[in-house]
Amino acid sequence: MSLDELFGNDPVWVVALKSLLIFVFLVLITLFNIWFERKIVARMQHRVGPQRWGPFGLLQALADGVKLGLKEEIFPKAADKVVYYIAPILAVVPAFIAWAVIPFGPVVNFFGHETPLQLTDMPVAVLYVLAVASVGVYGIVLAGWSSGSIYALLGALRSSAQVISYEVAMGLSLVAVFIYAGSMSTSEIVAAQEDIWFFIPLLPSFIIYVIAMVGETNRAPFDLPEAEGELVGGFHTEYSSFKFAMFFLAEYINMVTVSALATTMFLGGWRAPFGIAQIWEGANEGYWPVIWFVLKLLGFIFLYIWLRGTLPRLRYDQFMHFGWKWLIPIALAWIVALAFIRKLQVEQMLDQRAMLIAAGIAGAALLITFFVPTKDDDESEAETEPAEFDAFAGGFPVPPLPSQRTDSPTGAGRTTKQESDR
Repeated sequence: MSLDELFGNDPVWVVALKSLLIFVFLVLITLFNIWFERKIVARMQHRVGPQRWGPFGLLQALADGVKLGLKEEIFPKAADKVVYYIAPILAVVPAFIAWAVIPFGPVVNFFGHETPLQLTDMPVAVLYVLAVASVGVYGIVLAGWSSGSIYALLGALRSSAQVISYEVAMGLSLVAVFIYAGSMSTSEIVAAQEDIWFFIPLLPSFIIYVIAMVGETNRAPFDLPEAEGELVGGFHTEYSSFKFAMFFLAEYINMVTVSALATTMFLGGWRAPFGIAQIWEGANEGYWPVIWFVLKLLGFIFLYIWLRGTLPRLRYDQFMHFGWKWLIPIALAWIVALAFIRKLQVEQMLDQRAMLIAAGIAGAALLITFFVPTKDDDESEAETEPAEFDAFAGGFPVPPLPSQRTDSPTGAGRTTKQESDR
């Protein structure tokens, strides 16, 4: 069935109800992810985590949301009032509307009406998601600029540069999916993965996308705008109460959005995992695919949490260097190679087995490049060698440590600790 036959024919009440269900799902999954993150990190650190509000502490995130909503609202004196209030809205609204083209499942009987478990679709649905996600950058920039604070402005500039640079790598990784599927429609991309999920033949693109999605959402180890030592809290430093909660909500929904896009592009979308569909004919029918979709989604969320509890924060220049000088060139080279491979496939000069072997070799080569030291790394290691101690560098003598030697301004009179003791 074509897109025109599947979408655009639903009654108004069906569209409204599906929109409401998507909104409720995003709010509930956000509350669950906050609890999930606290529990997983607590287990990694041998702590208990939330346990008081609700069973197993499940209502702790809801209690925190109520607390934020009831807190006193502080308005900075130097802030631009109109832009200050608009910025959180610009950050959170795109996070919701990006889900309009995410497929949750196949065509089902929805209260007596046959409709796909997807709000809508279009020939350029993936570009729609990327465009809507880019609008959220305006909320970040305006939040830092309108706060009237240098710390917030610096955090906003860092965050916007980070999001834009890694969004380029993310878009390039998705180009490989477009080439392989022959479509930018999310529903057609899921349909193209009926035989094999795209993360297998497009492994380099999948790796690049996973790295870029962590960088784009400002999550550890790439949470540079929130460096506590120099930027306090980043672009939302001057925000409090409900407006801060909106930025918090936007961050977690963006995590779910990029995870859902990764599931749709590379992991077969709502299709059942390998082996289940072969032994169970109804695994990809009805509302069961929603379960497979959510489980894949939670797998990416667990990856986010695992990275946060494991890796330290990167230095900003290293982070930007990695994005512009490694991810983007590798993604461009892979797109050129894939276009050539796809041409050979169309001409029936290359079978699928040979392509999978080539993809595995390319993925292994990509992983190896991460461990190869660059010239800048060698120079930085050379620069870190300790310099010779000069006791008179500041204009007056300083007592040396037991392992140090002292130098006079003229270079004479150098003595060791044992000689000075005599």
